[in-house]
Amino acid sequence: MLLGVIADDFTGATDIASMLARNGMRTVQTVGVPAGGEAPAADAVVVALKSRTIPAADAVRQSLAALDWLLAQGARQIVFKYCSTFDSTDAGNIGPVGEALLDRLGGIAVVCPAFPANKRTIYRGYLFVGDVLLSESSMKDHPLTPMTDPSLVRVMARQVRDPATVGLVGFETVQQGAMAISTELDRLRAAGKRFAVVDAVADGDLRAIGAAIADAPLLTGGSGIAMGLPDNFRRIGLLAEGGAAALAVPDGRSAVLAGSCSAATRGQVAAVGGRWPTMRLDPVELAAGRQSAAAVLNWAAGQDPDTPVLVYSTAEPEAVRAAQEALGRERAATVLEEAFAAVAAGLVGAGVRRMVVAGGETAGAVVGALGIDALAIGPEIDPGVPWVQAMGADGLCLALKSGNFGAEDFFAKAFARLG
Repeated sequence: MLLGVIADDFTGATDIASMLARNGMRTVQTVGVPAGGEAPAADAVVVALKSRTIPAADAVRQSLAALDWLLAQGARQIVFKYCSTFDSTDAGNIGPVGEALLDRLGGIAVVCPAFPANKRTIYRGYLFVGDVLLSESSMKDHPLTPMTDPSLVRVMARQVRDPATVGLVGFETVQQGAMAISTELDRLRAAGKRFAVVDAVADGDLRAIGAAIADAPLLTGGSGIAMGLPDNFRRIGLLAEGGAAALAVPDGRSAVLAGSCSAATRGQVAAVGGRWPTMRLDPVELAAGRQSAAAVLNWAAGQDPDTPVLVYSTAEPEAVRAAQEALGRERAATVLEEAFAAVAAGLVGAGVRRMVVAGGETAGAVVGALGIDALAIGPEIDPGVPWVQAMGADGLCLALKSGNFGAEDFFAKAFARLG
């Protein structure tokens, strides 16, 4: 193993795994920290945690366990991967986890969630989603991690022990290339900084940042930050050419489970229109017992086996707020995750072998319910979203999609891409 990645949710894990595979690293994604034994034969291993929105102390504990395992397997560099929209709150979990990892590994860690292919860019330390600041995007209404401050320096400073330890590498420096970035990181470290938010508005910036941090023990960011890392290992003769695995797609039915309420997923659900059978999960109805996973499975069993079924809880922000007011934020999320987990297990038991899952929390619940330990990375559908295949199981193929990712026709495109 050359590179070890600790991802704070399952869709983010497949996102960065796809990036590494596309750039020539044999990549395997594990579901949680493997219980024992050696890592699968791979250049990079991505440990997928479900730690984005749990209490910060638990996220730190899980992340350090992942770090210990990756280092024991010989990982030469560690990436802490989080969402390209920096999903977190003032209590964490990006800052506390980053600090705990840095306490163990030392050095200065870059903070760079930029992913220009999906219109996430950083300028003067401010995170943009498309043409607007993060705080003006749909992320301001996220049900678990509403993002109302676009300054990554400020957000990160509120999450670490000492706000003065967060610095910035500005765009003017990034434009000068890897050497200038490296020199500035050295200067910031000498000045007592432990984290450096780094501007990036194009793929070339991310590749320059990657070259500048070739020797850094730890880096943090979105999947874009991994773009330049394979070439670092290739330059010193440790990496041959490789890439995404060719998946042996099993026969079976197809389904989409959409738990995200992001604007992108709302558009993708709407795009299905009346073409596929659809069923909406309502957290209030589930909590009251008027809706159940068993009823959804009975409904799905009666649909045309050659047409995908769509089960979704995706809703407009006003509906999400109403459910949270009725049940409480945590209860509303829990009843949906439990329902999606039960539906996923039932669908697979009924012969579904191709499944798209939208939303990080939903993906975590689904993968946990299916008892999957590791995933092989397959072909990319849209930037940041590949097909993956359960290893050592029945060949189930999954597309674990971040709620914010994918074009409007993503669901149909996904099944066409798989063949």
